[in-house]
Amino acid sequence: MTTKAHPEPIPLSVPLLDGNEKAYLKECLDTNWVSSAGPFIEKFEAALAAETGLAHAAATVNGTAALHLALLVAGVEPEDEVLVSDLTFIAPANAVTYVGAEPVFVDADPHSWQMDTDLVAKFLRDVCDRRDGGLVNRATGRRVTAILPVHILGHPVDMDPLMTLADEFGLAVIEDATESLGATNRGKPVGSSGDISCYSFNGNKLLTSGGGGMIASDNADWIEQSRHLSTQARSSSEEYIHDAVGFNYRLTNIQAALGLAQMERIADHIAAKKAIAAAYQKAFAEVPGLSFMPEADGVESTFWLSTVLVDKAAFGMGSRDLQAHLAELSIQTRPLWQPLHLSPPYAGSMFLGSGVADGLYVSALSLPSSCGLTRDQQERVIAEVIAAQQSGPRR
Repeated sequence: MTTKAHPEPIPLSVPLLDGNEKAYLKECLDTNWVSSAGPFIEKFEAALAAETGLAHAAATVNGTAALHLALLVAGVEPEDEVLVSDLTFIAPANAVTYVGAEPVFVDADPHSWQMDTDLVAKFLRDVCDRRDGGLVNRATGRRVTAILPVHILGHPVDMDPLMTLADEFGLAVIEDATESLGATNRGKPVGSSGDISCYSFNGNKLLTSGGGGMIASDNADWIEQSRHLSTQARSSSEEYIHDAVGFNYRLTNIQAALGLAQMERIADHIAAKKAIAAAYQKAFAEVPGLSFMPEADGVESTFWLSTVLVDKAAFGMGSRDLQAHLAELSIQTRPLWQPLHLSPPYAGSMFLGSGVADGLYVSALSLPSSCGLTRDQQERVIAEVIAAQQSGPRR
């Protein structure tokens, strides 16, 4: 029972399962297609490819597995370097490490919070040399082979200058579009600019399959290689013969059934996210010390998580104090990720930038943004945030 002391919890981002999920799951049970084969896998792959405008897609057990396979098929080798967004969840950096390569972290652009493409250009042109047909980082002597931009919080990285640089220097581009599926930049779907793109369908994402991930590309060979490696590199349908070290990265038909039902509702989910963001922006427009994540010109963000910057001096408390205050009221929020160059596993990695990501980490807070967030729930969040500001400065 909800009481004034213990109000009904408002989660940060939970699934909205109001489409064909139950019907498709029942079909899996009725037909006994519940494991890592079945018709929903191909349907889910085709739906993702159509949504992104790419020719091919291969399902994986999760988004990290997708990143791992994408790096492998793109030709990233041990001791290579990969440019990676600094402000993101740790999975992309870990995937680079899985293939034996080294991440080079690129700071956020203060105007979009995405990978700073000017820093990429400066690094490639001023810090690297062309040697023996490849690109070498003079500071480390390692070969630079790929760029891994991460489209965070529903907003795309500016891919046009990044692709120009990749073409100039012969680098593969692996897009992590996990948080921004459905977003566009100058009318182009996120994930469709690079050589290969990766997606996650974890429970808190725009779409969920419970877990699960996907790789998509116009390169049919890369997708087939990814699918082959994800099934333990088994080279014969009759014999247990394996031609490489593979992985058990397969998605189940049950998960794909859930994902397909979610994909059918993507337009509704995006509309809900945009409406939630618009309501927050309107309500907080005059609140001192609160500002929103920007939306760059030509971008259609999905606003996966509505995120604000909290200016401690103007608002009266910092982002973590506001988070704790709202938690006492059963309202879940979350900070951004610790910048990867500060993460202990990557303390010795090269970092390009001046600490923009550090500042965003300190000040940013994501607010409840579930697709099924009700008007009453959002009004409660808004009222409590405003009340926190109006109650005066805290220590």
